[in-house]
Formats: sequence, C-alpha cells, structure tokens
Amino acid sequence: MKMKIKKFGWIIMMCTAIAIGNVMSSCSDDTNGENGGNGGNGSTDPEVTYDGTTAYSKGVLFNNGTELGNGDQHFVFTGDVTLEKGTYLLKGWVYVADGAKLRIPAGTIIKGDKQTMASLIIEPGGYVEMKGTKEAPIVMTSEEAPGQRRPGDWGGLIIGGKAKNNQGTQQIEGGPRTIHGGSNDADNSGIFQYIRVEFAGYPFETDKEINGITFGSVGSGTTIDHLQVSYSNDDSFEWFGGAVNCKYLVAYKGWDDEFDTDNGFSGTVQYCLSIRDPRIADTSQSNGFESDNNGTGADIAPFTTATFKNVTFIGPMAAKNTDFQNTSEYITAGDMYPDNKSKLGLFQSAIQIRRSSKLSCENTLAVGYPIGLIVDGEKGNTVQYSKNGDFHLKNIIFAGMGVVGSDNNKKYEDYLYNRETGTYDESQVSYSHTFFKSEASNKVMTEAELGLADPMNTGQNYCPATAIMGTDGNYIGAFRDTNDNWLEGWTNFDPQNTVY
Repeated sequence: MKMKIKKFGWIIMMCTAIAIGNVMSSCSDDTNGENGGNGGNGSTDPEVTYDGTTAYSKGVLFNNGTELGNGDQHFVFTGDVTLEKGTYLLKGWVYVADGAKLRIPAGTIIKGDKQTMASLIIEPGGYVEMKGTKEAPIVMTSEEAPGQRRPGDWGGLIIGGKAKNNQGTQQIEGGPRTIHGGSNDADNSGIFQYIRVEFAGYPFETDKEINGITFGSVGSGTTIDHLQVSYSNDDSFEWFGGAVNCKYLVAYKGWDDEFDTDNGFSGTVQYCLSIRDPRIADTSQSNGFESDNNGTGADIAPFTTATFKNVTFIGPMAAKNTDFQNTSEYITAGDMYPDNKSKLGLFQSAIQIRRSSKLSCENTLAVGYPIGLIVDGEKGNTVQYSKNGDFHLKNIIFAGMGVVGSDNNKKYEDYLYNRETGTYDESQVSYSHTFFKSEASNKVMTEAELGLADPMNTGQNYCPATAIMGTDGNYIGAFRDTNDNWLEGWTNFDPQNTVY
C-alpha cells in the first residue's frame, strides 16, 4: 500500500512539473510575441490593432522575425524592443512612436522594400539606438540584387524631435504623417553611429521625395556621427530646424543637394565629405550647400544659423571628370537612372545661401563646381545679412570652379547684378564674388595646387597628402592628410555591387 501511495505521489509531482513547465513556456512565448516577436525572433507575430488604416503594435518584427513592420503603409511601433544582429526587410512606413524604444545592434542589415516605400521614422518622443561600429556598421540599403540597385529604391531614415524650428509644429517632408517641432533644443531622439544609408529617396509624389537622412527639429541631446548616404534620390542630408550637432558625414553621388538646411537649423556640423557623380543632378539644380531660413525668405526666428566646419566638396568638374559638360545631354544618370519619374537637371554651386539664411562655413575645401558661391537675394534678406556680418565664410578654398560667384539662382555669370533694375554690370564681378574675397582667409586656387589623393579608392582625389592650414591654425577640409582617414573600415564606395 505504501508503495502504491509513493508511486501515485510521484506521478502527481511529475504532472505538476509538466504543467508548470507548460505555463512558463506559454508565458515566455507571450512575452516574446508582445515584445515584437522580437529580441528572440519568435515565430509568433505580435498583436496589431487599427485606427482606420494605421496599424499599431507593441512589437515590430513579423514573418518569423524577418520583417520590420507588418507591410501596412502606416505602421506605428509603440513598444520597447532590442533586435538581434541580423538581416531584416523593412516594409512600409515604420514609425517609432512617442515613448517607444528600438535598439538596432552593430552589423545589422536592413533592406528597404520598394513596393511599400519602406522608411524608418523616429517620431518626436520616440527613441532609437543604432550603434554601429567601425568594424560592423549598420547598413540600410536596397532590397534589389547587386547591379540592379537605383536611387529611390526605398524611402529613407527620418529622425524627428521636439526642438525649435521657425514654422512651429510641421509635417516632415516626403509624405509621412510625422509632426515635428517644439521648444526643447536639448531633446534626445537617440544614438545614430556608423550607419550607411544607400539608394534611398523614394518619390512619394512629384517633388516629394524622402531624403537619404532627414532631421526634423532634432535636439542636441541626440548623438549623430559617422553616417554615409549614397545614391539618394533627393538630398543626401537635410535639416528642418533643430539644434543637433553632427560629425563625420559622407554624401556620395546623391541626386539633389548634399547638405540642405532649413527652418532655423542651428547646430554645428563638422567633418563632412561630398563626392558627386558628374552624370547625376536634379532638375532644381544641385548644390553642395543649399540653405534657406524658410521657403519664402521671411524673417522668422529662430533663423537658420548652422555652422559647418571642415567640409570637402568634390564636384562634377573635378580633374578626373575630364569629359564633364554641364548639359542635359551629358547629365543622364547613365545606368543609375531610376524608373520613378525623377527629373534630371544641371549642377550649380558649391555653396548657395538664400532666403534669409545665416549659414556660416569655416575651414572648407570645395573643388569643381560651375559656381563657387551664390549669396542669393531673390527672396529674403540674405544679402543684407552678409553685409551686416550676421554670418561668415572663413578659411574657404575654391579650386577648379567655373566662376567664383554669381548673384542669381540658375545663372552662371560672375557679374554684378542689380536686382532693382534686373540688369548686370559686366565691368564688375558679382557681389557673391566680392563677399567671398572680402574675407582675407579665403582663397581661389587650382586643383593641381592642392595635391589631393584618393587613399580609399573612391574614384576621386579628395584628401591632401599634407595638411592645408588655415589662418586660424586649423586645417582646411575634412581630412588633415592621408594619415587622417576617418573613412576607413565603415564606408562603402561601391554599394551597387556589394552582396548583402
């Protein structure tokens, strides 16, 4: 009898243990699913609710943990998820909502779905960590096969915040729903380091392309460094207001402008390299810098007062582009032309400051643009602000330019323009030329005098063999010399043929 009781008790204990194990397993699966089918890349898709056509979920991974977003055009992530290193397909516009947190580890590859104009959008109050490393950058790229990738294959990376801009709260450029702006210039949207963004810029509508990387009212608490944008179908980088500081940016063969600043951006950006494809330029005419206070040129604070330091622009007229012509017959995009109704145009200037902007620039090297500088007075008071000393250009070298300056958008003559009469005085150089030369530290040189090299095999000479020093004791350009190559390890200058 005792033996039977012991045996029966043992059976009860075993059944209880199995039941507890099943409960724990069930709890574990539920947590994994709620956390995004995530972290552990579980096979259970997270729960999704809808408000109209907008999807909401605490999880972000779907299809057995391989896809970011469930494929709906508007997918709002509201949870707290840390992804595992891996390769993911980004589908639709994935919004990281106010209060949500997403962490993407070094070495992760994210491919953008073309059909859904895939984009990763950090909304104000959302927080994202994309902490790549020199040895293992995070790559956001086209889902197309090597050799088939084109500008605009997917949307892009959009970072929103609660810092100031001069338009109040405003919708982000490109089509997504995100409203950015506020009063906290120290706002923190996350950490973005060692990231490549390739073949972004899908045109949601005509003239409403998403940029490679867009900053909307991003605050100075956000960490931005070591970002490369390649073959963007619009601007490589664009800032709408905000006070974020950025370092080590690369704009490679983009479509429109390289560094576009608007709506009161006030941050400091240092160490930037831009290399153009001589056969790719936008219908609006492509510049290195394009800077506005706002679209109308209105005197609205906060003004665009950003300062860029240590920038190198290698334009379409650089010496290696021996056959370049600034014509529609030459600028065809070649085999990089995307079948998405994008319009081509001509190249314009290394630096265009207009519409009441007060952008400043220091210790910068610009090579091979049709025009060096346009201080554009068509709208707003930029010309007067330059005379007042409200912004400055110091220790700037122009080399191999078509002309040093022009006073008009889309005009290539270096003559003084009288805006009241609409006439040129061909006996005098442009005001833009005069303003550039009025600063004694600025120089006009030939490209050959610079002694540039190409230590990273970018296809263009961009780095001085020995330091080119400014009058302030700091070197000019993005690199001191060939030993100062911060591009090494994490950049890629042949993304078209890279196997991911």
